[in-house]
Amino acid sequence: MLNIRDARKEDAKELLDIYSYYVENTAISFELKTPSLTEFENRITEIQKHYPYLVIEKDGRIEGYAYAHLFVGRDAYSYSAETTIYLDHNSLREGLGRKIYEELENRLKQIGIINLYACIGVPSEEDEYLTNNSMNFHNHLGYKTVGTFRNCGRKFNKWYSMVWMEKLIGNHAAI
Repeated sequence: MLNIRDARKEDAKELLDIYSYYVENTAISFELKTPSLTEFENRITEIQKHYPYLVIEKDGRIEGYAYAHLFVGRDAYSYSAETTIYLDHNSLREGLGRKIYEELENRLKQIGIINLYACIGVPSEEDEYLTNNSMNFHNHLGYKTVGTFRNCGRKFNKWYSMVWMEKLIGNHAAI
């Protein structure tokens, strides 16, 4: 049975375990060092002051999380948010990402967010640390690439690029 709910502080250890895999073994996150549990708890708390931070459970076990956060940091961008998703690396291709992102989008619409952005690491050539799966996932959900920053991140002694993808979930004229 699947359940999507708000993250709780006591989830932080499980969420950090999911995230640490990506920090330590992939270039999906450009973070080079796994944050401490306290830092991770603080990130969740700060994000939840303004945006949804969700977990997806399957049969009572947390399989991943998704959240939105401030885009750029100026008041004029208050109708926009950056989205982030991490699934347990053993739980990929089960449809969990789509389900949690759909709920995230619904919650963001309720608070007046119209533009969604995703910042995604991409390889010039797929390797053992980074593929195009994340970009393809977002593309499949209706995100479109709107910008590329070439060779802007270095991890595992390799250069990686980053793309910004955008999805519009509301009507700009209605504001």
